[in-house]
Amino acid sequence: MEIAERTQALALKIRKQKASIETEEATKNAFVMPFISTVLGYDVFNPAEVIPEFTADVGTKRGEKIDYAIAHEDKIQLLVEVKKVNDPLRIEHASQLYRYFAVTNARIAILTNGEVYEFYTDLDAPNRMDAKPFLVLDFSALDETLLPELAKLTKESFDLDSVISAAGELKYIGQLKRVLAGQFKQPEDEWVRFLTTRVYDGAFTQRVREQFAPLVSKAARQFLTEQVNDRLKNALGGPDAYVSVSSPAEAEQPPAEAREEVVEKAVNASGEIVTTEDELEGFRIVRAIVCGEVDVARVVARDTKTYCGVLLDDNNRKPVARLWLNRARKYLGVFDENKVETRVPIDHVSDIYRYADQLRMTVVRYDTRPTLVESEVEVGGEEMGLETV
Repeated sequence: MEIAERTQALALKIRKQKASIETEEATKNAFVMPFISTVLGYDVFNPAEVIPEFTADVGTKRGEKIDYAIAHEDKIQLLVEVKKVNDPLRIEHASQLYRYFAVTNARIAILTNGEVYEFYTDLDAPNRMDAKPFLVLDFSALDETLLPELAKLTKESFDLDSVISAAGELKYIGQLKRVLAGQFKQPEDEWVRFLTTRVYDGAFTQRVREQFAPLVSKAARQFLTEQVNDRLKNALGGPDAYVSVSSPAEAEQPPAEAREEVVEKAVNASGEIVTTEDELEGFRIVRAIVCGEVDVARVVARDTKTYCGVLLDDNNRKPVARLWLNRARKYLGVFDENKVETRVPIDHVSDIYRYADQLRMTVVRYDTRPTLVESEVEVGGEEMGLETV
């Protein structure tokens, strides 16, 4: 498998098992050893390649151990220190890495809790580990732009010189991206001032700040949505492809350009909505896709006048998919980690299988996320539970 597939497989494993991991040792066995073996490609059972509990006496420190040392061509190249999953990584956790970095040949140190991996080197001073990582790999939100650099640390493609030469740029790009992400989520006054003064000619007073702060936040969200739309359009066939990324509040509406094509479904004598054959088939396909992750009995359909929703546990806070099949152009609605729906066009109901990985990841997220913190997604319209189809 390519490194993208290997990291995605480990990401899915982490999402499914993270809630049941309670110790550092369990974190090593469940997540870190698979990372070393399946992602980086080293044999964790070969002590010439992966040395657990690696010991190197440092000054007056005797018998201190580091969790793993990884060798390539008989030289120690990577040091790995592990903390329990869900524990936040702090620089204080890296004290042993600091000491070992100076007395071994290793140029790369990794601090991890099994889900987040922080990679350090010695950009600021030779043989002295930097205080900030040059690369942060988070398996809860994989950044695929980092995978080519990660590949350079694998056994099959090991290229330390290339990693070190790119580390300086990676370090600052990563930090800048994290700063930008923070500003997009909750803009600081300086960010609001910077953008406001580019579009507003008056003085930047407190009243102006209060007026523009929500506008900056809204503009940032819309900009990101438009960028996602553009990328999806390119992936689905160029600029003419239709993709709709909507917020939960507006997700019950069909795509704007297709609203006139909506076909109202039949209502029987009791006033209940009649589910179409396409919707029944689509529901069966979604249920078949996710049955490997959850009990099939937990996946139910709930029909409305404009779409058929597929829910986990018959809970409208756990939408798995929406089937927009009652119009000339069919769409499948899939959900991200924030329960924002993206509608993608499909030619036939069987095209739902193309989105199997995303549907599986959706149900896995619901099983690993506390229900109390989930934000409710209103399904809208008249609904009818279809627990047995």
